[in-house]
Amino acid sequence: MEATALEQRLREHPDDAAAWRAYADALHELGDVRGKLIEWEQRACMASGAEREQLTTEIQLLSEEHQESWDAEVPSEVTVEARRHGFATKVAVAWSDEAPALIARALQGRFVTALRIRTGNDPEGEEWGHEEEHWDENGPLMPPPIEADGLASLDLGRLVELDLSYFRIGDPGALALAAATGSGRIETLDLRYCAIGDSGLAALTAAPQFAEVRSLHLQCNAVTAEGVRSLSGFPHLTELDLRYNEIGEDGTDALLSSPFVGSLDRLLLYRDDVSEAGVKKLAAAPQLPTTLRSYWRSV
Repeated sequence: MEATALEQRLREHPDDAAAWRAYADALHELGDVRGKLIEWEQRACMASGAEREQLTTEIQLLSEEHQESWDAEVPSEVTVEARRHGFATKVAVAWSDEAPALIARALQGRFVTALRIRTGNDPEGEEWGHEEEHWDENGPLMPPPIEADGLASLDLGRLVELDLSYFRIGDPGALALAAATGSGRIETLDLRYCAIGDSGLAALTAAPQFAEVRSLHLQCNAVTAEGVRSLSGFPHLTELDLRYNEIGEDGTDALLSSPFVGSLDRLLLYRDDVSEAGVKKLAAAPQLPTTLRSYWRSV
């Protein structure tokens, strides 16, 4: 199999050890030392004792020598957040007018399948401080949304993970994101602290590029029971974080009638999010997996 076909295979099946071994052979022929890195890392996974320690040392030295040049395969304005066998797999881009073009270039990386878009002046979301500083008796305190119409121009076809945490796109940005091009491969969608409300969430749940989402993070947005009802557009969810959203008892009812509720492995909510009545319904709901139902009986 040619190198380009192997790359396509590994983007779709990143845990295929045999394909990685074949790709290592192709890299050897091209004089790329990452072929050696793949071999050593696979051997280290099966080795023990002194052999594993020696391999770990060799891997570290090889990576330290070459990682800067390997990372140079993505644009200099892009931050590499995760790697596999020396190749960038997750990148971060600060939002600006130039960001869509920069993202398009970054996503040409051979194995880049995860993207984080962050605000240009706050790479780690520090301006939010502690959660309780952005919540009062009326719900989440949302700063004005950041202009993000350019999200509509993105091609998300290669991605399996999209992280917009702390990027305050609001409902207008969510509508733009829903208009982006995609292939429906995205499994993880992180929208924490994005200032998204019910209309923005409904647009995302109706967008085909997000139809396969399994892990959804919506912590501290402006989602109500109406927004929870729209989550039926994500039928494959196994992890859902709805903390710091006022969904109430009606939202609890909507959640318990969703097509994915019986498949959830994780459900993150606080008592204040769902009300006392909502807690009782979660604790007694036969459609919830036993472990989750037992948790709600203990809170």
